[in-house]
Amino acid sequence: MADSNSSVVDRYRSHIHGDNERHTEWRFGSPPNYDLVNKLFEEGRTKVTTTSLPGEDDATMLTLFLSRTVSGHITWFGDLMKGRRPITLEQKRKLGGGYNSLLQTSLPQGLRGYDPSRETMESSHAAFTAAFPRGFALEVLHVYSGPPGIVYKFRHWGFMEGPFQGHAPTGEMVELYGMAIFQVDADMKIEKVEFFYDRGELLGGLLKCAKMDDTGLLPASSCCPFFKNV
Repeated sequence: MADSNSSVVDRYRSHIHGDNERHTEWRFGSPPNYDLVNKLFEEGRTKVTTTSLPGEDDATMLTLFLSRTVSGHITWFGDLMKGRRPITLEQKRKLGGGYNSLLQTSLPQGLRGYDPSRETMESSHAAFTAAFPRGFALEVLHVYSGPPGIVYKFRHWGFMEGPFQGHAPTGEMVELYGMAIFQVDADMKIEKVEFFYDRGELLGGLLKCAKMDDTGLLPASSCCPFFKNV
């Protein structure tokens, strides 16, 4: 998650400004600006290595990141949270990518909190960037095995300093832990990805406060720290 319109080379993602991306057509005209989430990452990470990268913090994961984002040779992408069926990259795009594909659920619609079936790529992006104005940082905590089956534990975190689909901001950290498995071929091209985590750990922190009314006002009992003394 990042701001658009960056003219400075990102210290962690120099590859997005290199020759391989010379002909890339960026959605907002230029590579995203990750300055805010980089700062969040550096201030809040629990692991420090010489290859620290917000999002992929290990030498092995750095290699994967470069092959994944530059080569485009992923054959298919599988999200198997709690045993869900794998999906292809094309199916992922049709679901709206990003959060929509990663927050799929079999819960009844009235209990979903966040319903990816009702969101587009644009509305999903808007909802989470509003909730996390400084971004949603990611670090790899531990890599348990190397290629061809790379298994690692990750931590995702951010501060809910903006509203989420009408729910008032808490100002608190929202934190999520999970595991991932990357299957790669002999050329380190990703063939399959599996993620395991509890979506409720993310959404619970975002739905903690009451919903604001149409004027943006909150109930007197609201937990929102920004409005308690108003």
